[in-house]
Amino acid sequence: MVTMKSPLRIFIEVSMKELIRGFRRQRIRWRNAFLLGSIMTTIVILLHTPTFSIFSDDEETESSYSSPIYLNGSLHLNIQIVSEAKVESFPSLTTSPVVKTNSSSEFKRVDGETNLPRKRQKRKGRKKTKDDLILTDPPPAPRHVLSSLERRALSLPPKEALAFAKLEIQRAPEVVNDTELFAPVFRNLSIFKRSYELMELILKVHIYPDGEKPIFHQPHLNGIYASEGWFMKLMESNTQFVTKNPEKAHLFYMPYSVKQLQHAIFVPGSHNIKPLSIFIRDYVNMLSIKYPFWNRTHGSDHFLVACHDWGPYTVNEHPELRQNTIKALCNADLSDGIFVPGRDVSLPETSIRNAGRPLRNIGNGNRVSQRPILAFFAGNLHGRVRPQLLKHWRNKDGDMKIYGPLPHNVARKMTYVQHMKSSKYCLCPMGYEVNSPRIVEAIYYECVPVIIADNFVLPFSQVLDWSAFSVVVPEKDIPRLKEILLEIPMRRYLKMQSNVKMVQKHFLWSPKPRRYDVFHMILHSIWSNLLHQNQTSYHVPSFRQHP
Repeated sequence: MVTMKSPLRIFIEVSMKELIRGFRRQRIRWRNAFLLGSIMTTIVILLHTPTFSIFSDDEETESSYSSPIYLNGSLHLNIQIVSEAKVESFPSLTTSPVVKTNSSSEFKRVDGETNLPRKRQKRKGRKKTKDDLILTDPPPAPRHVLSSLERRALSLPPKEALAFAKLEIQRAPEVVNDTELFAPVFRNLSIFKRSYELMELILKVHIYPDGEKPIFHQPHLNGIYASEGWFMKLMESNTQFVTKNPEKAHLFYMPYSVKQLQHAIFVPGSHNIKPLSIFIRDYVNMLSIKYPFWNRTHGSDHFLVACHDWGPYTVNEHPELRQNTIKALCNADLSDGIFVPGRDVSLPETSIRNAGRPLRNIGNGNRVSQRPILAFFAGNLHGRVRPQLLKHWRNKDGDMKIYGPLPHNVARKMTYVQHMKSSKYCLCPMGYEVNSPRIVEAIYYECVPVIIADNFVLPFSQVLDWSAFSVVVPEKDIPRLKEILLEIPMRRYLKMQSNVKMVQKHFLWSPKPRRYDVFHMILHSIWSNLLHQNQTSYHVPSFRQHP
C-alpha cells in the first residue's frame, strides 16, 4: 500500500536536499545554515512526537514510528525497537501521575520537569540526595469506612468519647501484614493500630493562648533539647487535632519551653532552679482562676512537653501539676519520684543541627559487612556511668572504640558519624541525667543502641518492644560489656539491626508531619495514657449495632 506524503514533509525533504547542495557549493553562510538546520531539526522531532497532532494525524504518526530513520544515508535506526528496549530495561518505571487526595485542584498533572532552570534543578536534586534522608510515602492504606458506632462516637461529649475509645481498643481486630507498620518492633501491633486510628478519629486538643514569648509559643528548634520545640511548633500549626473550642477538647496543652524558660529566668552560676518552678506554678494558678478546665479534673487532662534536663523539676512547686498532669519528659527517670509510668510519657531526645532541614545528614548507615567496630562511644565524661565505662574499656581492646571527647587525630581519619556508621553496637551511657541523644542517633545511623542507664524509661516503651532492636545493659555489668555483646548470636544481631531500620520512621521529625512519625508517636503516647489513667469512671454509652 502506497502512503501519500504530506506537503509539509515534502517541503522538509526538499529543503534538506537544497541545504546539503549549498554546503557542497559553499553558497550558504555557516551562521544561516546553523539556524536553518536547527529549525529543520526541531520540526523533524515534532513530526515524530505523537503528542503534537497539529503536524500529523494518527496514521502518519504510526507510520513514522514503524519506519526507519536514515542518518547520513547509512545508519538505520528503528525508533520503535529502541523505545521497547528502554521500557524493558526499566520494568518498575510507572508513567501514571500521582495526585494527592487532599489537593485543592480537581486535577494536577505531575511532570518530571519543573520551571526551574535545568542547571539549578539538577544541583538542588543532587544536594538533597547527598545530605538529606529521603522519605518515601508508603502505599496508601485502604480508606477506612466509619462504622455506625464510630460516626455516633464523633458526637459524644469528651468523657463518653474516651470511654468509647477505651472499649474499642480492647476489642481491636487482629492486624496481619500491615503495609505501614512492622509488627516485630511492636509489643502488640493490633492494639496500637486501633488506638492510633481512634486517636485520629476522636482526639481534640485545646492549646492555651495565654503566656508571652519567648517562654510561651516560641519553640526552640536546634540542639539536643529540640524535641520540645518541634512538638510545640507542629502542635500549634496542626489543624487535625487542635480545637479552639475548649468544651470539645479531650486534652489541654500548656505550650511553654523549659529551654526558653532557662534563658529568660535562670541566673547563671546561682545553681538555683527554684525560680523556674515558681514561675510555672504562678502560670498554672492563673489558668485555674481564668478558666474552669483545670479545676474540673485537677489537671489530669492537661499535659506539658519538656526535653530540658530540668523539665521534671519545673513542676515541684505545684502539687497538682506534679501529681496529676501528664508530663512528656526526655528525663524519664524513675529514681527521682516525679516520672510515673502509665501517666507520664518518655520523650525521645533528638539533636537537631539544622532547623530548616531536620532530616539533613542523618541515615544512610553502612551495611553489616562494613561495620568492623564491635562497639563505639565518644562523649564528655558527665555523670557516674561514663567514667566507669572509660575506666574499664578505653585503650583496652581494639574491638571497643571507647573515648572521651573524640580526639582530633582520630576524628581526622574517621568522624563521629562515620564511627557510628561503622559500628555494630553504639553505646548510649547516661550522662548527668538518664536520657541521651545517642539513642536516637544510633537509630538514625542503623547502629544497634546499647543503653546503659538504670531507672530509665525508654521512649514509647508502652507500644515499642525495645528488646527487638536494642540491648539494655545494667550499669553494674560494664566490666562484662564485650562478653555480653559477643554472646549475642549473629542471627539475632542481624535481626536487631534490620529492625533498627524499620523503627527509624518513628523517630524522625519532618517539617510536615507524617503518620506514625515522632510527633504522632508522642501525641499517641499522651492519648494512650489519658485513656488508662485512674480518673473518675466514665459512663460507657451502650451502642447496639443495627441490622
